[in-house]
Amino acid sequence: MIEYVVEHNMDDRVLRRACALLESGGLVAYPTDSSWGIGASVQSKSGLEKLKKLKGTMSFTPTLLCANFSQWSDYAEVTNAVFKTAKRLLPGPYVFVLPTLGAAEKKWGFKRAEVGLRIPAHPVPCRLVEALGSPVFSLTASRQLAEPGWWEAAWAEEVLYEYGGEVEEIPGVDLVLDTGEPLPKVLTTVLDFTSGDPVLLRQGVGEWS
Repeated sequence: MIEYVVEHNMDDRVLRRACALLESGGLVAYPTDSSWGIGASVQSKSGLEKLKKLKGTMSFTPTLLCANFSQWSDYAEVTNAVFKTAKRLLPGPYVFVLPTLGAAEKKWGFKRAEVGLRIPAHPVPCRLVEALGSPVFSLTASRQLAEPGWWEAAWAEEVLYEYGGEVEEIPGVDLVLDTGEPLPKVLTTVLDFTSGDPVLLRQGVGEWS
């Protein structure tokens, strides 16, 4: 199902419907500042299982999509250096890979030594997370989620979606929040901070030097 939304003035009824779906284990798709994302509530084990199923046979490495920096410290180790870099680059098309807090792993029900965190520069997913009151685990909507090389930026034009109507056809997606505008077929820039200084894992649309 598609719900058309106004980017900077989302209908509260649509938000409540999307939040109710996430809380009950549903999957919601949304536009971001890079490409389409598909999310499950971090507090819903059934939602996480559906997201894992959507991912297929590859290792489950979703990004934690947050509305603000205060949510990061509940799930990951955030140093002063990380915070300064994040304040400079975010909101924006970047994923910060940080060490996971042990307490967070217990909440999720699966082990991840590190977690990717993201604050997109797009009002729709940020407003959704604010209304939900907690982050969502997010996957990039891709035609080849189960293929090992899908996440390489060189393949973005082939595997990513442009329109909400295309994302709606993905099995398991319960709701698409759609502004009606096509999205660019680009990926985020991924930075790994788990060893201290940042290491570029993927050069995406976000500038990094």
